[in-house]
Amino acid sequence: MTPDDEAAPLDAAEAMRLIREQQASTVQRLEPDPRVHYWPWGFAWLIGFGVYFLRFSPDGRTLVDMPAWLPLTLLFVLLAAAAVVFGVGSARAYRHVAGESAQRGRWYGTAWGLGFFSLSVVIGRVTDSLPPDLAGLLWSALSVGLTGALHMAGGAIWLDRTLFRLGVWLTAVNIVGVIAGPGWHALVVSVAGGGGLLVAGALARRRHG
Repeated sequence: MTPDDEAAPLDAAEAMRLIREQQASTVQRLEPDPRVHYWPWGFAWLIGFGVYFLRFSPDGRTLVDMPAWLPLTLLFVLLAAAAVVFGVGSARAYRHVAGESAQRGRWYGTAWGLGFFSLSVVIGRVTDSLPPDLAGLLWSALSVGLTGALHMAGGAIWLDRTLFRLGVWLTAVNIVGVIAGPGWHALVVSVAGGGGLLVAGALARRRHG
């Protein structure tokens, strides 16, 4: 056996290792950091719903005195900021992706936009006839419910177990909060919902490498 014959298997193994490393590097460049998907929403829910609970606590109590308009305004601003961070991060990650994956992503993003737009129109037509506490509960409960459903749909589309399980968790959290009633719903969604999003982002990042 010549030295060249001995080197051939080693060269082949080295080539395979380099190919695998290149594939892993390509995947990491094309797929966004999972934290970009989960953490902006997690912090928005944790802070936004948490402040809402402090101002509109159960039984009409106020734990921290602040203007009535502030909690909802802060929540909307945080959600808008989360949407911008998520949108920019996803656009940068998928700018080189084409075909079915890109089309699924566009349609899924459209579903989010149209879903929440239609939800806002419907709720806006009925909340005037409800007491303020129930109107607030209706807004938050239906929004969180739609979020959970869309997460499950995304998990089914991309066969992403973490995304689907997160949708199930958010749905369960929402149900518990609604049963607990106005005021408590915001606390449950803040801690369990926002916290669940943060944990999901950390777990997805660990698998992402």
